[in-house]
Amino acid sequence: AAHAEMPVSQLRISGHTISAEVAHTHDTRSQGLMFRQSMGENNGMLFVFSYIGRQSMWMMNTDIPLSVAFIDGKGVILNIADMAPNTKAAHSSAGAAKYALEMNHGWFKTRNITAGAQVMGLEKVPAAE
Repeated sequence: AAHAEMPVSQLRISGHTISAEVAHTHDTRSQGLMFRQSMGENNGMLFVFSYIGRQSMWMMNTDIPLSVAFIDGKGVILNIADMAPNTKAAHSSAGAAKYALEMNHGWFKTRNITAGAQVMGLEKVPAAE
């Protein structure tokens, strides 16, 4: 499957730098990381939602095990969920989220990043379309 070209933004969490593709349009949010076989260690995908509210993610047609951090409008991580590949289970934000950041499974845990951590650089990402 072809992947839409997405802008890439540098984000920082607890001293770790991430190169995140930014899914800020309906089409790129819908596609997400579907059909990809791998992702670099410090690479991820940032979903920018068109409204702040309860958000949910799922793993249909996604082959890479992922961890997702739901992030509020101020850049604070609300909660982190681990997601198994090719499942239909919904993983939801613990509160009103503006962003979701998908990283390789266990990325947050191995770096001791938990709810309450601040994500830096979100002010530079494209607004949701």
